[in-house]
Amino acid sequence: MSQKTRWSQFGVLITVFFFWGFVAASNGILIPVFKKAFDLTQAQSMYVAIAFYVAYTVGSLIYAAVSRAMGVDVLNRIGYKNGICIGLLISALGAVLFYPAANLGSFNLMLSGLFIVGLGFSLQQIAANTLAIIMGDPATGSQRLTMAGGVNNLGTTIGPLLVSIAIFGSVATGNTEASIESVKTPYLVLGAAFVLVALFLKFSSVPNHIDLEKLSATEAQDSSRLIHGKSALAYPQLVLGMLGIFLYVGVEVSTIDNLPAYLELPVEKGGLGLETALIAPFVSLYWASLMIGRWGGAAGAFDVGAGTKKLLMLVLPFVAFGVYLAVNAISGHDASQFFHYAPVIVLMILATLASRGNPARMLLYFALCGIAAQLVGMFTTGMTSVIAFISVGLFCSTMWPCIFTLAITGLGNATNQGSSLLIMMIMGGGLVSWAQGALADKVGVHYSFIVGVLCFAYLAFYAIAATRTLRRQGIDLDRLAAQGGH
Repeated sequence: MSQKTRWSQFGVLITVFFFWGFVAASNGILIPVFKKAFDLTQAQSMYVAIAFYVAYTVGSLIYAAVSRAMGVDVLNRIGYKNGICIGLLISALGAVLFYPAANLGSFNLMLSGLFIVGLGFSLQQIAANTLAIIMGDPATGSQRLTMAGGVNNLGTTIGPLLVSIAIFGSVATGNTEASIESVKTPYLVLGAAFVLVALFLKFSSVPNHIDLEKLSATEAQDSSRLIHGKSALAYPQLVLGMLGIFLYVGVEVSTIDNLPAYLELPVEKGGLGLETALIAPFVSLYWASLMIGRWGGAAGAFDVGAGTKKLLMLVLPFVAFGVYLAVNAISGHDASQFFHYAPVIVLMILATLASRGNPARMLLYFALCGIAAQLVGMFTTGMTSVIAFISVGLFCSTMWPCIFTLAITGLGNATNQGSSLLIMMIMGGGLVSWAQGALADKVGVHYSFIVGVLCFAYLAFYAIAATRTLRRQGIDLDRLAAQGGH
């Protein structure tokens, strides 16, 4: 297969990543709106996150049960492309459910719609994340997934702004009152888009089947040392990686889902005293931060020289930051207040360059930066504190592809099973968010971010543990990273 054909297939595949980001980031706007509209506590408002992210766990359990009943892995039977299409249609059903939910003003029905959307996303993610890694050179698998994540975060940057406009109207109107019924329009459009993408993908040239055993042999320096377990749970890198995904998604989601409550705190209590209608640019910057980091981290996926890759690592993050500033300016928000975010981006670039393409090393460096960001946010106030919490998005940016790649490397025919187990752990986004919300109700939202510090500490540990485990299996991450650089 030619390089051009492979890239065209990859381009089609990553369109679905956009929608995952759009919906996930839009939850950051729905949470404070629902909290006021339905008179919820901070912990109760986190039911939005729980409904959406626990759906991934339920979807993965259904996937495992069906695979067992069939006696063969579902994706190995129906194909990767077909699996993504089915997932898109399930998500479309959930998005359409927002129409009657908004008309009835039913919080429970809206949660049901989010749950069904997440249920469809679970099948999409099992197929698409694995396919993004394995449909090309194994050495650049994590960078391809990082690039796909960059497209995901284009959705996360735009999503909060569009949903905010749908609910409150444009900034120029000065409206600060939420309209629950206004939620139905963007989700109806989203449902239609799911269906159209499913049809487009169905008739594309994206492959349905991959030889997984052959792939794992190419990853190992000494294939005789590879594990050939009947169950994916026989692989230590996967078991540790499952908790890693749980806590990574947990800290990424809980930070932004609890940030609006901090932004709304009075200035004398450390916050900015913002109205709910004015928090969209801050939520958007958090998710744009993931796009900024992923655009920089994706540079290694391009088939160019080492010098050009380093140049792209320096330039692409600021291009992504420019996209954020432009989108906010177009939507009527004052983007100049975020110009001083640039030095934090420079810190992220330095950490990316220092990792030299090794996913474990990048995970370690970014986890340490994440710990520092949470601590600075907790022990400062005002805009300094807010910028520190928002920068958590930068340091979460490449963690998903790093953990996912480390966890499924060397799994062979257990790769799809391993992928479904990892997707199951996305429930951490809901449960960790709820845990932080419950802590915030007791100690205040400012110091509740200690939850994120603990999550990042485990991720730093996993980076070290996964490296040692894979080395024992004859897989040298530095060798793979060096191959990706040529």
